[in-house]
Amino acid sequence: MDLIKYVEDTYVEKKDFPSFKAGDTITVYYKIVEGEKTRTQFFRGDIIQRNSYGTTETFTIRKMSGAIGVERIFPINMPNLEKIEVNKTGKVRRARIFYQRDRTGKSARIKERRIK
Repeated sequence: MDLIKYVEDTYVEKKDFPSFKAGDTITVYYKIVEGEKTRTQFFRGDIIQRNSYGTTETFTIRKMSGAIGVERIFPINMPNLEKIEVNKTGKVRRARIFYQRDRTGKSARIKERRIK
């Protein structure tokens, strides 16, 4: 167990991202390599869940592309992640909002939490 912690601390690059939780709307910028070219692409959507902690932490983002829901899972320590922007903080009561998958239109909206 101590060996795993030692390897994570020394070799895994920790990035400084803003804090976010389920219900927030964020934009994730990540690098894509196509042949010899690299470009930055973004994925904007609502956080459905955060899973695990530490170096193995992941978060799931869901966005609507037309009438089709698209989900993507990002590891928090993925080397291709460039930056994360929090666009809106959502007001939800639970940590995993899988009920959003069944909703469309106006009922799929998440209320915005006002920051005091």
